[in-house]
Amino acid sequence: MKISNRTLALGTETAFEVLAEVNRMAREGKHVISFCIGQPDFDTPRHIKDAAIKAINEGRTGYTDSVGLLHVREVVAKYLSQTRKIDVKPEHVAIANGAKHFIAFTIACTTDYGVGDEVIYPNPGFPIYESQIIARGAVPVALPLSEKKKFGFEIEELERRITKKTKLLILNSPHNPTGGILEQEDLEAVAELAKKHDFWVYSDEVYCRIVYDKPFASIASIDGMYERTVVCDGASKAYAMTGWRMGYAANPVLAAHLARWITNTESCPNHISQYAIKQALEGPQDESHKMVESFRERRDLTVKLLNEIEGVSCLMPGGAFYAFPNVTKAVEKLGLKNSEEFRRLLLQNGVAVLSDRHFGKRNEGDNEQHVRLSYATSKENIVEGIRRMKEVVEGK
Repeated sequence: MKISNRTLALGTETAFEVLAEVNRMAREGKHVISFCIGQPDFDTPRHIKDAAIKAINEGRTGYTDSVGLLHVREVVAKYLSQTRKIDVKPEHVAIANGAKHFIAFTIACTTDYGVGDEVIYPNPGFPIYESQIIARGAVPVALPLSEKKKFGFEIEELERRITKKTKLLILNSPHNPTGGILEQEDLEAVAELAKKHDFWVYSDEVYCRIVYDKPFASIASIDGMYERTVVCDGASKAYAMTGWRMGYAANPVLAAHLARWITNTESCPNHISQYAIKQALEGPQDESHKMVESFRERRDLTVKLLNEIEGVSCLMPGGAFYAFPNVTKAVEKLGLKNSEEFRRLLLQNGVAVLSDRHFGKRNEGDNEQHVRLSYATSKENIVEGIRRMKEVVEGK
């Protein structure tokens, strides 16, 4: 029996593969400090869990509308309207079992299979972008991110990649894996190009609540952009709800079409979790704020310690909970070929990180080596993990 080429070519989220290695080593009795998974190490706040328990006890366990319960979409619409300064109506909102689905659904809504429609996506970037572009029969066009641009991109580089076949641009700010944030002037320049060349924008904003040095900015807030932007967000990161699988997207044109994709795939979002996300958005925000403040402290500590390692340099990320240090000199010092060999060496010495190759192919002409650390772990782990990393690099 043959497996389809489409399935065999399907990409993956390699963080989970590295996590499997870490778990295997742990079963063998080895102690590994893991920086590989982008998941808050906090528990879901009590009032959110209580809302879900109440929903279960009240029998809220059947199907809902494909796009979610109306009263929950009203809360999401109000939240998006306030935080993005746009007029989001409940009928513009679709809720799904995690934000990741909307990557595939949006590509499917804006491109046709096998006709050469192009989707531009950030590189390095969340690996599912390229994976789903290919799986949906579109053409992936990598947009290189630059360390000198604080892991943003040159507008000229974007403009050079726009063709008559460009249907969709994927943006992610704050960004995984670098923690970079797109500047307002860049968003405005992108908006002008989107209007001029008439393409859609998918704005992945799942880390929008985890920003440190300046207010979050969405391209949808720019005049005339909400109509052509799918705004995607979710509860996983800001409320420590990764396993609850609650994401939502909004667009006044595409919402009805997203609904049909939900009907065709998962029927509807989890009924119980919808009550949890409603409570997350309209309930007390104290616990979420505490998480973000803790991430800020961990960010500062992580960057400080990384920059104390010979041959390692790390920019200060503006958001999310990732650091993306440049390890080019460390790789050369150790006589290694690339960041992936460096990652494997660190793992042998009890430190789990991800290499830049886990987030896309190397951009043409870019020979810099990077690894990603998630600092969504304790300060004690950060100190010990980076101490081990320093010991490997400096041989002390």
